[in-house]
Amino acid sequence: MQTIAVNGYDMPYLEVGQGDPLVCVHGTLGDFRTWFSVLGPLSKHHRVISVSLRHFFPEHWDGAVTDDYRMAQHVADVVAFIEEINPKPVDLMGHSRGGHICFRVAERRGDLLRKLVLAEPGGELDESLDPDFRPGPSPLAARFAASAEKITAGDIDGGLEYFMDALEGPGAWKRLPATPKQLLRDNATTLIGQVRDQRAPFAKRDAEAIRTPTLFIGGANTKGLLPKVLHVLAAHVEGSEIAMIPGATHPMFGQKPQDYCEVVLDFLAR
Repeated sequence: MQTIAVNGYDMPYLEVGQGDPLVCVHGTLGDFRTWFSVLGPLSKHHRVISVSLRHFFPEHWDGAVTDDYRMAQHVADVVAFIEEINPKPVDLMGHSRGGHICFRVAERRGDLLRKLVLAEPGGELDESLDPDFRPGPSPLAARFAASAEKITAGDIDGGLEYFMDALEGPGAWKRLPATPKQLLRDNATTLIGQVRDQRAPFAKRDAEAIRTPTLFIGGANTKGLLPKVLHVLAAHVEGSEIAMIPGATHPMFGQKPQDYCEVVLDFLAR
């Protein structure tokens, strides 16, 4: 593990491989270990740099109210991190909430990026993209808040079970192997911060502002809002591509690492 000082924070990261830099940003309850299943194949062709965002493992944060756990802060941190990487521009890849962060980086600092890979970016669509938009938290966000309440009360596994089952369906937490369960436990308190995130929904003008060549990747079996967000954003990011991983859901690169890597490497090589 190494660190780079960004915005007054020592941002941890893992680096493996040689070649053009590919910066990877984890999602909710993740950290730099999120990408372990794909580091080997990707690092045969790229210098893969997997970051841990502010307050995620290896930091042990208690979820206390603070001004520096915000989507905007994490976006600013990733921008500052990339500014320290050479050579530039870099390729940038994000999953779930990390995909949302990478989307905002591309929207604001596309000059830093060569290509962008968004694996089911998390977030909501505003009225310019969704005729069914209603102000306020989405049903999934409300479930996340309920999970955070359990974690705040000290019921870590109960909160994580509620979270995973809301995302992946009943029994998802019980089916997880021990290693990914521990990764989620290591980051459980970050969910307390996330429910205070106040992230803005995606807007049509945001998607149209992105000029970086972009690949959207989804799990063919993912349910709920995520596939809708993926396809709507892709329709408004000029020249973007979509790839769906057969037999996979939201944690697609853990379920189908070979298929995922083939898609990503093909896109980055062009």
